[in-house]
Amino acid sequence: MKNQLTRGLKRRLMYVENKQGDMDGARARIGWVTFSKSGKSVRYRGRSLARSGGQGGLGNYYDEASGEEFWVSGVKQNGSNTHPSGSVTVAIDEDAAEAYQAHRTSRA
Repeated sequence: MKNQLTRGLKRRLMYVENKQGDMDGARARIGWVTFSKSGKSVRYRGRSLARSGGQGGLGNYYDEASGEEFWVSGVKQNGSNTHPSGSVTVAIDEDAAEAYQAHRTSRA
């Protein structure tokens, strides 16, 4: 399904921020996310994140297993990826580092 988040892709480089804690030592990460067929949920680092129905902005998700809240959005070329309401340190997944660097230096 093609929507603003998936852009018709099955996998996309995304910014994922845990609003309530951290993921493997980082509060926010940039890495590869896969989408459900409907595009309404994402999988990242073994987590299944479902869209928070009607609550807040389009990037609001929750972990179906733990209930933790997440912000998921596209990676920005200028590097300002953090959620507008705050600033956190961002880790880049090793398997996504090259694609992220290419994205940052491309002329979109």
